[in-house]
Amino acid sequence: MLLPALGLVLACIAGSAQSVPPQAPEEDGMLPALTAIAGHGMMNERPFQNLEELSDSIGGRVTGSAQASKAIDWALAKMRAIGLENVHAESWQLKRGWTRISADAELLAPIQRHLTVDSMGWVGSTDGTVEADVVAVNLNRLDDEIKDNASQWKGKILVGVEKGTPNNDRFIRWASFGRFLKTASAAHALGVIGGQSGSPSLGMHLTHTGTLGFDVYRDIPVVSMTAEDQSQIVRFLDQHKTVRLKLNVQNRVTDGPVESANVIGEIRGSRYPEQVVVVGGHLDSWDLAQGAIDDGVGVAAALGAAEAIIASGYKPTRTIRLVLFTGEEQGLLGSQAYTKTHKDEIANHVAAVILDDGEGQVVRMDLGGHDDLIPAVEKFTESAKAFGKLGVADESDFGADSGPFILAGLPGISLSQDSPESRYTHHSVVDTFDHVKPDLLIRNTTLIALISYWIASRPMRLATPWPPERTAAMLIEKKLDPFLKEAGLWTFDGSSGKNR
Repeated sequence: MLLPALGLVLACIAGSAQSVPPQAPEEDGMLPALTAIAGHGMMNERPFQNLEELSDSIGGRVTGSAQASKAIDWALAKMRAIGLENVHAESWQLKRGWTRISADAELLAPIQRHLTVDSMGWVGSTDGTVEADVVAVNLNRLDDEIKDNASQWKGKILVGVEKGTPNNDRFIRWASFGRFLKTASAAHALGVIGGQSGSPSLGMHLTHTGTLGFDVYRDIPVVSMTAEDQSQIVRFLDQHKTVRLKLNVQNRVTDGPVESANVIGEIRGSRYPEQVVVVGGHLDSWDLAQGAIDDGVGVAAALGAAEAIIASGYKPTRTIRLVLFTGEEQGLLGSQAYTKTHKDEIANHVAAVILDDGEGQVVRMDLGGHDDLIPAVEKFTESAKAFGKLGVADESDFGADSGPFILAGLPGISLSQDSPESRYTHHSVVDTFDHVKPDLLIRNTTLIALISYWIASRPMRLATPWPPERTAAMLIEKKLDPFLKEAGLWTFDGSSGKNR
């Protein structure tokens, strides 16, 4: 906890926010508009058609690539066709561009067989084909491994394993993985197998790509290996057998920055146009497949939600700003760029609504730590029961573009989905259009339209940005500060909690 006086101030702020009892849409006059929007949303198949076009005609959209540029142009055209205003691309720079070329691995001992691997993102290459013994590294004890065993990693290929109880939560382990890679590179290890997971759970002979830090390039090659192949290697090591591999990983990285852009369009507010509700998902994806689920469904749903609102004929009271971010997969870079570019306007932002949690039905609204909003939001969800049970929680999601908005003091609302198939599709070769269910996409699209319009048009403004001290206190209370600091996302100075 911060200073006791701060706790008193926060309690007073929270009490004043609840001085007027929240009303349901049936009580505040919004029901006719929401009913019209629901009808247009549920009767429109265009989100599914747009997703098919984005998936099949453009495909994987790695930030900074030609495909990503094509997707930006595609999104600009779609926004204009829908009838959004102020449509434009807002440029930002990625420190380095990266392109996958090839990855190949072969087990030489104790048996010989081909292994299935794919490179992780924003990592380096081997010097042609390298051959080396494999050494296990316990990812649950990384600090000890770095201190005690790094001197033995020269000329070795390292494979992540998970032994014993983790000494940190998974978010901190993910963030600290970068320190391990930096040490492995300095120790002249030849490569790393396993991404951040020592016990891969994908199965079905799938690899999984992804970035290994927030806006960071790693010189050392790192590969994802199928669970079946990696588990066999670990079993051999557990049997104290010598495991030897051939590995060839080739990627291309730019010497300097590359341009990217967020795509923006608006439905202008009729009464308070300066007040902004951000709605969106991320346009970029990984390249092993089409990026249909991560996050093509978020893109299609955001576009479809805007179309349903416009088709209803009802104008929101406040501006709904559709933002399709790039750079999400490299560490929320596009949404970070947005909050920096619009820093002077953040006081007039109300909330951000983000869909980026798989292919399943939306089942919960996570309010980014803003527990004071739960009573008001529950009034809305009680009126939307036709879309299935919709919970409300004050969870903070930093695995999606809601994160930078939370750091800016806003309710970064992440729409949590029931997506059991994501353990297979996530960042893999089966993130494809055929795994998307059209009925769920249309329902989610319509629900986003209703949520967005309700936040933008309710008589009382849903939220104003918290001061930095209150945001910092919330993040510390939720024990998110160690992860954010390890990841380089902590934006607050010392115990004061003030923004840097």
